[in-house]
Amino acid sequence: MRVSNILHLGVKELWSLARDPTMLVLIAFAFTVVIYSTATGLPDTLHKAPIAIVDEDQSPLSQRIVNGFQEPWFMPAKLVSRAEMDARMDAGLDTFALDIPPRFQEDVLARRSPTIQLNVDATRVGQAFTGSEYVQVIVQGEEQSFLQRYRANAKAPVDLVDRVRFNPNLSRSWFGGVVSLIDQITLLAVLLTGAALIRERERGTVEHLLVMPVTPFEIMTSKIWSMGVVVLVTSAVSMVVIVESLLAVPIQGSRALFLCGVALHLFAATSLGMFLATYARTMPQFSLLLILVLLPLQMLSGGMTPRESMPEWVQQIMLAAPTTHFVMLAQGILYRGAGLSAVWPQFIALALIGTVLFGIALVRFRKTIGTMV
Repeated sequence: MRVSNILHLGVKELWSLARDPTMLVLIAFAFTVVIYSTATGLPDTLHKAPIAIVDEDQSPLSQRIVNGFQEPWFMPAKLVSRAEMDARMDAGLDTFALDIPPRFQEDVLARRSPTIQLNVDATRVGQAFTGSEYVQVIVQGEEQSFLQRYRANAKAPVDLVDRVRFNPNLSRSWFGGVVSLIDQITLLAVLLTGAALIRERERGTVEHLLVMPVTPFEIMTSKIWSMGVVVLVTSAVSMVVIVESLLAVPIQGSRALFLCGVALHLFAATSLGMFLATYARTMPQFSLLLILVLLPLQMLSGGMTPRESMPEWVQQIMLAAPTTHFVMLAQGILYRGAGLSAVWPQFIALALIGTVLFGIALVRFRKTIGTMV
């Protein structure tokens, strides 16, 4: 009977969610528009950055430098005067402005180490930081090519051969799409479960549950499995339709193994949602708690910033967060094609953290269920 109660109550939650158009739109929006826009619109991506060049030398070398700025990193360089350069920078038309001084080629051939001025619009922080390095590499490359006539004749003392793995094109959309999918899974799992409990209170159906022959364990478990199934199915569809098809991100590992990891993570995340919902009496209160909890989980889990670059004490604390282990296994499976032999520690960690969170949430739910009427 207990399994039957859990099943029936879970189906009731699914029907309740199906009658909530706001939540349905939110789920569809999170797993489609949010993932696509995040992947294709990362602010630190250097893509078609506008650049203007003041060519005061008018030499073959300066022309090589002008022609060196091409798509997809830069828009074709626009030749302007010195006065126009300042005006365009003030108007925000150019992110970079390069000023090549007179007699530049002559000074280079004479080994006088001439200076080129690079003006950068630092309000575009991501592009400014990344693009400055690109500009330096392009200018130095064209200069060396001009001096040696052909790059192939350059004999460096050390030959460094790059082997870019897992993302050979260095496409940020590949990285951003998977990271956004991971974030949306966590967000929706916590949100839907907590909203399911608060919805019972706001609609007055908690009273019906309390007079039924069901236990707090059955009520809580039914909400967890039903909302977990919704997120699991929608995340699987989003991975195939948005990430793989629309964004063209190649999935290297087993999709089934990844979904097993998603299921374990959902066990922990939905338990966290139930725990937070016991402290909130309304959806606005729950939303504020959600912001305070989810932002640190997403920012410090290693999704956008490597954990190794964080302070040691932050790394140790975040080992208790389910998102840390979920990011590790998700990136390992989807990017590097890792198998169970490589990610089993993360599976065990998620199972343990989920069990602890479920137990804490159940204790809290039993104490507060009587005050929900």
